[in-house]
Formats: sequence, C-alpha cells, structure tokens
Amino acid sequence: MAITKTFDTAVPFISAGKVVEWQLGSTYVNGVSGTPQYYATEFSITLNADNDDFTPKAEASWTRAQLEALLPTSQWDQVFASQVDSVITNPPVRPVPDNSYVIPDKS
Repeated sequence: MAITKTFDTAVPFISAGKVVEWQLGSTYVNGVSGTPQYYATEFSITLNADNDDFTPKAEASWTRAQLEALLPTSQWDQVFASQVDSVITNPPVRPVPDNSYVIPDKS
C-alpha cells in the first residue's frame, strides 16, 4: 500500500516581528479508509529558535520548503513504518476465549 504524508500544521509564534517558535505537523496514512490496510497517525514537533532549531525571521519570509526542511521526516518515516508493521503487517497474536469453559466444583 502507498503511504501518503501530508504536511498540514504550521503555527508560528512571533516575538519582535520574527518567528521564534514553530509548531509543525504531518499526517501519515497507509491504505484507504475502511480497508483492512488502513492506518493513520499524526506527528507533531515544536521547534524553538532559542534551541538553535532555526534562525528567527519574519513570518512572511518563510517558504513551504523551508518549513518542510525543519520536519524530522526520516524519523517519522521510521516510526510510521514500525507502527504499520506492528498493527497491519504483523499484528500481535490475540488470545482466543474459550466460552465453553465450566468452572470446577468446589473441592
């Protein structure tokens, strides 16, 4: 199944006319909704200029490409692949109930 990644969250925090913090996020989807292969996860990160995550600049100066470059895409790709593997590809074996079990008599 094809995995789609959508960069869908970008919230700037402004101080002295410059962005000093970004909240960024993406939605990852495997498969088509309603099918057994469907799985979706939202990832988010908060980056701060004080932590040297980026250099502050005016909000209007930011391009989509610059924002996407801040995303930890390779890390999120690995996490999502692992989630899909554990939920869809190799789900855990679930115990099967024995509804015919009879409680033993007192002894």
